[in-house]
Amino acid sequence: MKFGIVHFPGSTCHSDLIYVMSEIMDQEAILIWHKETKINKIDAILVPGMGISSNFPDYATLLMNSPILHHIINYAKGGGFVFGIGSGFNLLCHLGLLPGKIELNEHVAYICRNVHIKPVHTHSSITALLDTNMAYKIPVAIQYGRYYADEETIRGLREHKQILFLYSDSDGHLTEEANPNGSCGNIAGICNREKNVYGLIPQPERASDDELGNTDGRAIFESIIAYLK
Repeated sequence: MKFGIVHFPGSTCHSDLIYVMSEIMDQEAILIWHKETKINKIDAILVPGMGISSNFPDYATLLMNSPILHHIINYAKGGGFVFGIGSGFNLLCHLGLLPGKIELNEHVAYICRNVHIKPVHTHSSITALLDTNMAYKIPVAIQYGRYYADEETIRGLREHKQILFLYSDSDGHLTEEANPNGSCGNIAGICNREKNVYGLIPQPERASDDELGNTDGRAIFESIIAYLK
């Protein structure tokens, strides 16, 4: 499989994704610079977190002039697989490819620690191989990570099975204390109604290498690869 990983100015997380997809998952992974005006034949686009740059509230807005975004929109609307991670999720909301928006964390502070997320169902590419009874330990590293949507949008997400992951404790209990950023309904990850565009605030690429002592994130990428094949 061939994965295109978008690289924006000032971003750093693309290197983690390149490493995991090529060295851990044994897939072809290429960088797509934000000024590219076309996308060569690929099987999926991954929009990574952007590191410290994404802590500026207008950063996603500043990227709206990046030529690659027009092609990401067309790729997604044509049924192509797009996965936004961390502030990449925020960008997909800005583009209108995912409902709702990402806001400043409830307690304002930048959060960098392990959290647990529980799959809601297995009816999507990134959850198909996951265990809905298991809480997966995945790190977050973001200041703008609070998912928000109005009540009508939340109802639609639930009705169409677009809510994919919820913040939980290590035992899988959905508690207020387990929600690191105040996201509506403990929501950590969603997809569009067509189930080809995905967003997840925790970063599974940072929990995929044996050297880190945690490979829970690898299961998400394994599920994606199995689906695309």
